[in-house]
Amino acid sequence: MAPGEPPSPGPGDTPGIITTVSRLRATIEDHLGSRDVARVIYGSIIGLALVVALEDHPPAAGAVAASVAGAALAVGLAEAYSEIVGAEARTRKPVHGASVRVLVRDAAAVTFGAAFPALFFVFAAAGVIDIDLAFKLAKWTGLGLISVYGFVAARLSGSGVGGALLHAAAVGGVGGALIALKALVH
Repeated sequence: MAPGEPPSPGPGDTPGIITTVSRLRATIEDHLGSRDVARVIYGSIIGLALVVALEDHPPAAGAVAASVAGAALAVGLAEAYSEIVGAEARTRKPVHGASVRVLVRDAAAVTFGAAFPALFFVFAAAGVIDIDLAFKLAKWTGLGLISVYGFVAARLSGSGVGGALLHAAAVGGVGGALIALKALVH
């Protein structure tokens, strides 16, 4: 079996499940080896900050969803634009074609991270959950995502479980500080 090749099914194994699990694992490993991790975390912190800011006097759930999605799009466009302008300033050449596509794709990861909390407010607008639960889920899944990335990064860089938990707590502290600051102020 070559490296990266899915294992052959054994007796009693279902080939479809093994192939799906192997593809999922490969997708996760590709993601963790990309610059998207940093960009998703960056976007998640922005989304978390917006959710925390809107919580005390929230508009309707649909308006929160639109606000979070709109802010995420604005941040993603700002990311792409700043990267393009920065590249042009560094290289003294215009950025075209494939290079623009790479920078826009990179910005999409920021947009995704920042927009993710909007999902909970779409559910609230649809009546699936109430807006208070949407805020709780948006805050704590954002904090969880940031912490899980910290834990995984530490484990992948060779830390033991204890060190990885400490790393996760440290990076999760950014999101936790946002939530704590909001709780202290209000």
